[in-house]
Amino acid sequence: MTRQERYKYILDYYRVKMPRVSTELEFGSAFQLIVSTLLSAQCTDKRVNQITPELFRHYPTAEAMAAVEPEDVYPLIKSVSYPNAKAQHLVGMARMIVNDFGGELPDRTEDLIKLPGVGRKTANVLQAVWFGKATMAVDTHVYRVSHRLGLVPKTADTPYKVEQELLKNIPEADVPNAHHWLLLHGRYICTSRMPHCAECPFDSFCPKLFENSKLK
Repeated sequence: MTRQERYKYILDYYRVKMPRVSTELEFGSAFQLIVSTLLSAQCTDKRVNQITPELFRHYPTAEAMAAVEPEDVYPLIKSVSYPNAKAQHLVGMARMIVNDFGGELPDRTEDLIKLPGVGRKTANVLQAVWFGKATMAVDTHVYRVSHRLGLVPKTADTPYKVEQELLKNIPEADVPNAHHWLLLHGRYICTSRMPHCAECPFDSFCPKLFENSKLK
């Protein structure tokens, strides 16, 4: 099966299986989405969704979070990974949104990545989920699945290179959904250590490109 045939099969499958899909993070505003996305770095969405209701009860807006110190935020997020750094980033991000962008989340990638703790992946999540733009956020799941299913060449050895390969091969209208399709496939089926190949709808043509795996 050629690479283009792989793309067609996988995209056709998910267009029917998951025509409407979005992030599993829970949020009520653009600010709450960026907070949740930042907290989800190297942490599960389930854990983030457990702590954000109380966090947003105290600090529902950028203005509210900008008015406090990181040590005020820390107790509410201490169960996520790297809570000290994330508390610093959250308050710094909120202050920049208030001071530099009038309290509104900017919609340009070049502005989003200026915010403390926000890299290209987080910026692309915001662009796709909140602003509806055709951006491809490449997290560890998307990176892994793209390589394992043979959607990208081995030379695509950085998240940015994977992003560019996916954007070249996925129709623009499908891009916002495709991020979630690949992410969820990696999160629940094509898992890192023990992939559930028997449950995979693509197992019949999967090249099983598993790094450091006993599966060949």
